[in-house]
Amino acid sequence: MINQEIIKYVEALTPSRSTILAEMEHVAQVEGVPIMELTAMNALLILLNLKQPAHIVEIGTAIGYSAIQMAEALPSVQITTIERDESRYNQALAYISRANLSDRITVIHGDAKEAVESVAQLSKIDVLFIDAAKGQYQSFFELYTPFLDEAGLVLSDNILFRGLVAQEDLSDQPKRYQKLVEKIQRYNTWLSDHPQYETRILPIGDGLACSIKKDHVTWLKEE
Repeated sequence: MINQEIIKYVEALTPSRSTILAEMEHVAQVEGVPIMELTAMNALLILLNLKQPAHIVEIGTAIGYSAIQMAEALPSVQITTIERDESRYNQALAYISRANLSDRITVIHGDAKEAVESVAQLSKIDVLFIDAAKGQYQSFFELYTPFLDEAGLVLSDNILFRGLVAQEDLSDQPKRYQKLVEKIQRYNTWLSDHPQYETRILPIGDGLACSIKKDHVTWLKEE
């Protein structure tokens, strides 16, 4: 992974965030809330600005940090985001309200595996952003991509898991980390070999996978 000096350098060049986002970053650091790393968040926002999605579905709201970032960067986007933890769900609602984004960000309280019917009622989604329980990524992908537009984009965060996915010997890591790394490695392999999606992994932040349907990949059509 990139060393901390480079990360700090890049982050220092990042435009300042809104007051509420800066507050959320502080809260996340103090309370140990997992939010997207700033370098990866910036890359995601660039991709979304190029895509200009009308509707994003996010799996894993946490306290609403990514949803607010995306909504602020894309003034016309609608976001549906799912969070199962009640405390974080309530925090997200409060922050979204304070950011005056309640009309564009809808938070569903529940397990993503059980919220499928709610998302099925929506019009086609343009982007699926997966940033929840890492061991469930494949299930989330399979459950929600049927609602994705033909030219839709799937973004999966944390797929390098602190660089541990590339290590052969994990004996010095806690058992729970070892099991989680195995699940993420299986997801990465499954995603890379997917017959319908073309995927590229960006080694930024904690790793960001970008997947689009092969029918919409120009360079594949030219081969």
